[in-house]
Amino acid sequence: MADGGDRTGQIPPPRPLDAIDRDILRMLQTDGRASIRSVADQVHVSRANAYARINRLIDDGVIRGFSARVNHERAGQGASAYITLKIVQNSWRTVREQLQALPGAAHIALVSGDFDVLLLVHTPDNRTLRELVLTRLQSIPEVLSTRTLLVFEETDLDPGPGPISGSAAASGQGATSGSGPTPGSAAATSGSGPAGRDADPL
Repeated sequence: MADGGDRTGQIPPPRPLDAIDRDILRMLQTDGRASIRSVADQVHVSRANAYARINRLIDDGVIRGFSARVNHERAGQGASAYITLKIVQNSWRTVREQLQALPGAAHIALVSGDFDVLLLVHTPDNRTLRELVLTRLQSIPEVLSTRTLLVFEETDLDPGPGPISGSAAASGQGATSGSGPTPGSAAATSGSGPAGRDADPL
Protein backbone atom coordinates (compact mmCIF):
# COMPACT_ATOMS: atom_id res chain seq x y z
CA MET A 1 0.00 0.00 0.00
CA ALA A 2 1.07 3.59 -0.45
CA ASP A 3 2.52 5.47 2.47
CA GLY A 4 -0.27 8.06 2.52
CA GLY A 5 -0.84 11.56 1.26
CA ASP A 6 -0.48 12.99 -2.21
CA ARG A 7 2.96 12.55 -3.70
CA THR A 8 3.08 16.15 -4.91
CA GLY A 9 2.57 17.46 -1.39
CA GLN A 10 -0.91 18.82 -2.08
CA ILE A 11 -4.12 16.87 -1.54
CA PRO A 12 -6.46 17.12 -4.54
CA PRO A 13 -10.25 17.44 -4.18
CA PRO A 14 -11.68 14.02 -3.30
CA ARG A 15 -13.31 12.05 -6.07
CA PRO A 16 -16.82 10.65 -5.47
CA LEU A 17 -16.89 7.31 -3.63
CA ASP A 18 -18.87 4.38 -4.96
CA ALA A 19 -20.25 1.38 -3.06
CA ILE A 20 -17.01 -0.58 -3.41
CA ASP A 21 -14.93 2.30 -2.05
CA ARG A 22 -17.21 2.53 0.99
CA ASP A 23 -17.01 -1.22 1.58
CA ILE A 24 -13.21 -0.99 1.46
CA LEU A 25 -13.25 1.87 3.97
CA ARG A 26 -15.45 -0.14 6.36
CA MET A 27 -13.12 -3.12 6.10
CA LEU A 28 -9.97 -1.09 6.76
CA GLN A 29 -11.59 0.78 9.66
CA THR A 30 -12.38 -2.57 11.25
CA ASP A 31 -9.02 -4.16 10.41
CA GLY A 32 -6.27 -1.87 9.19
CA ARG A 33 -4.02 -4.92 8.68
CA ALA A 34 -6.31 -6.52 6.12
CA SER A 35 -4.33 -7.71 3.11
CA ILE A 36 -5.00 -6.57 -0.44
CA ARG A 37 -6.10 -10.10 -1.26
CA SER A 38 -8.58 -10.19 1.63
CA VAL A 39 -10.01 -6.80 0.68
CA ALA A 40 -10.32 -7.80 -2.98
CA ASP A 41 -12.04 -11.09 -2.13
CA GLN A 42 -14.60 -9.48 0.16
CA VAL A 43 -15.58 -6.66 -2.19
CA HIS A 44 -15.43 -8.90 -5.28
CA VAL A 45 -12.82 -7.07 -7.34
CA SER A 46 -9.38 -8.03 -8.60
CA ARG A 47 -6.35 -7.46 -6.36
CA ALA A 48 -5.05 -4.87 -8.83
CA ASN A 49 -8.35 -3.01 -8.64
CA ALA A 50 -8.41 -3.14 -4.83
CA TYR A 51 -4.80 -1.91 -4.68
CA ALA A 52 -5.56 0.97 -7.05
CA ARG A 53 -8.66 1.95 -5.10
CA ILE A 54 -6.86 1.98 -1.76
CA ASN A 55 -4.04 4.08 -3.16
CA ARG A 56 -6.55 6.49 -4.70
CA LEU A 57 -8.30 6.83 -1.31
CA ILE A 58 -4.92 7.58 0.26
CA ASP A 59 -3.91 10.06 -2.43
CA ASP A 60 -7.28 11.84 -2.15
CA GLY A 61 -6.81 12.21 1.61
CA VAL A 62 -9.82 10.01 2.41
CA ILE A 63 -7.56 7.53 4.20
CA ARG A 64 -5.17 9.52 6.39
CA GLY A 65 -3.21 6.56 7.73
CA PHE A 66 -3.37 3.19 9.45
CA SER A 67 -3.17 2.85 13.21
CA ALA A 68 -3.84 0.48 16.12
CA ARG A 69 -6.87 0.82 18.37
CA VAL A 70 -5.37 0.97 21.85
CA ASN A 71 -6.86 -0.05 25.19
CA HIS A 72 -5.52 2.99 27.02
CA GLU A 73 -6.01 1.56 30.50
CA ARG A 74 -4.01 -1.58 29.67
CA ALA A 75 -1.40 0.62 27.98
CA GLY A 76 -0.80 2.46 31.25
CA GLN A 77 -3.04 5.46 30.56
CA GLY A 78 -5.69 4.88 33.21
CA ALA A 79 -7.03 8.44 33.47
CA SER A 80 -8.87 9.81 30.46
CA ALA A 81 -10.94 12.98 30.16
CA TYR A 82 -12.72 15.23 27.76
CA ILE A 83 -11.84 18.84 28.47
CA THR A 84 -13.89 21.74 27.17
CA LEU A 85 -12.19 25.09 26.63
CA LYS A 86 -13.36 28.63 26.07
CA ILE A 87 -10.75 30.55 24.14
CA VAL A 88 -10.06 34.08 22.96
CA GLN A 89 -11.87 34.94 19.74
CA ASN A 90 -9.92 34.13 16.56
CA SER A 91 -7.21 32.25 18.50
CA TRP A 92 -8.13 28.73 17.33
CA ARG A 93 -5.03 28.09 15.22
CA THR A 94 -2.70 29.29 17.97
CA VAL A 95 -4.49 27.22 20.61
CA ARG A 96 -4.62 24.14 18.39
CA GLU A 97 -0.87 24.24 17.87
CA GLN A 98 -0.27 24.35 21.63
CA LEU A 99 -2.80 21.60 22.37
CA GLN A 100 -1.15 19.31 19.82
CA ALA A 101 2.05 19.51 21.87
CA LEU A 102 0.36 18.32 25.08
CA PRO A 103 1.36 14.83 26.25
CA GLY A 104 -1.59 12.48 25.97
CA ALA A 105 -3.68 14.70 23.68
CA ALA A 106 -5.66 12.36 21.43
CA HIS A 107 -8.33 14.48 19.74
CA ILE A 108 -8.98 18.20 19.32
CA ALA A 109 -12.11 19.76 17.82
CA LEU A 110 -13.37 23.30 17.29
CA VAL A 111 -17.08 23.19 18.13
CA SER A 112 -20.15 25.39 18.47
CA GLY A 113 -22.15 25.90 21.64
CA ASP A 114 -21.31 26.89 25.20
CA PHE A 115 -17.59 26.26 24.71
CA ASP A 116 -15.17 26.54 21.81
CA VAL A 117 -12.84 23.54 21.89
CA LEU A 118 -13.21 19.89 22.89
CA LEU A 119 -10.01 18.08 23.86
CA LEU A 120 -9.61 14.36 24.61
CA VAL A 121 -6.60 13.34 26.70
CA HIS A 122 -5.24 10.05 28.04
CA THR A 123 -2.86 10.21 31.02
CA PRO A 124 -1.29 7.65 33.39
CA ASP A 125 -3.21 8.79 36.48
CA ASN A 126 -5.34 11.54 38.01
CA ARG A 127 -2.31 13.37 39.35
CA THR A 128 -0.87 13.68 35.85
CA LEU A 129 -4.26 14.73 34.52
CA ARG A 130 -4.58 17.39 37.20
CA GLU A 131 -1.11 18.71 36.35
CA LEU A 132 -1.97 18.84 32.67
CA VAL A 133 -5.16 20.83 33.29
CA LEU A 134 -4.04 23.19 36.03
CA THR A 135 -0.48 23.80 34.83
CA ARG A 136 -0.22 23.15 31.12
CA LEU A 137 -3.68 24.05 29.82
CA GLN A 138 -4.37 27.03 32.03
CA SER A 139 -0.98 28.53 31.26
CA ILE A 140 -2.01 29.02 27.62
CA PRO A 141 -2.82 32.76 27.41
CA GLU A 142 -5.64 32.29 24.90
CA VAL A 143 -7.50 29.78 27.11
CA LEU A 144 -10.12 31.64 29.14
CA SER A 145 -11.66 28.72 31.06
CA THR A 146 -11.82 24.93 31.09
CA ARG A 147 -14.12 22.19 32.28
CA THR A 148 -13.04 18.59 32.79
CA LEU A 149 -15.25 15.56 32.09
CA LEU A 150 -13.73 12.38 33.51
CA VAL A 151 -14.18 9.26 31.39
CA PHE A 152 -15.34 6.28 33.47
CA GLU A 153 -15.67 3.83 30.59
CA GLU A 154 -15.43 4.01 26.82
CA THR A 155 -16.27 1.83 23.85
CA ASP A 156 -14.82 2.13 20.35
CA LEU A 157 -17.59 1.74 17.79
CA ASP A 158 -17.00 -0.28 14.65
CA PRO A 159 -17.91 1.49 11.40
CA GLY A 160 -21.13 -0.53 11.13
CA PRO A 161 -22.08 -3.67 9.24
CA GLY A 162 -23.09 -2.13 5.91
CA PRO A 163 -23.48 -4.40 2.91
CA ILE A 164 -20.18 -5.96 1.88
CA SER A 165 -20.53 -5.58 -1.73
CA GLY A 166 -23.64 -7.37 -2.62
CA SER A 167 -24.86 -4.16 -4.18
CA ALA A 168 -21.56 -3.37 -5.87
CA ALA A 169 -21.22 -6.82 -7.37
CA ALA A 170 -24.85 -6.86 -8.51
CA SER A 171 -24.51 -3.51 -10.22
CA GLY A 172 -21.51 -4.67 -12.22
CA GLN A 173 -19.13 -2.28 -10.51
CA GLY A 174 -16.85 -5.11 -9.49
CA ALA A 175 -15.11 -4.99 -12.84
CA THR A 176 -14.53 -1.27 -12.87
CA SER A 177 -11.01 0.04 -12.51
CA GLY A 178 -9.84 2.69 -10.03
CA SER A 179 -6.63 4.94 -10.69
CA GLY A 180 -6.67 1.59 1.65
CA PRO A 181 -16.58 6.78 21.23
CA THR A 182 -19.36 7.72 23.08
CA PRO A 183 -17.98 7.14 26.54
CA GLY A 184 -19.79 7.45 29.82
CA SER A 185 -18.37 10.48 31.53
CA ALA A 186 -18.91 12.65 34.57
CA ALA A 187 -18.23 16.34 34.89
CA ALA A 188 -15.70 17.47 37.45
CA THR A 189 -17.01 20.52 39.26
CA SER A 190 -16.12 23.85 37.77
CA GLY A 191 -15.77 27.22 39.38
CA SER A 192 -13.86 30.45 39.13
CA GLY A 193 -10.13 30.14 39.50
CA PRO A 194 -7.32 32.65 39.09
CA ALA A 195 -7.67 34.96 36.08
CA GLY A 196 -11.19 33.70 35.46
CA ARG A 197 -10.16 30.08 34.83
CA ASP A 198 -11.91 27.19 36.46
CA ALA A 199 -10.63 25.62 39.65
CA ASP A 200 -10.35 21.99 38.60
CA PRO A 201 -10.51 19.61 41.59
CA LEU A 202 -8.41 16.86 40.00
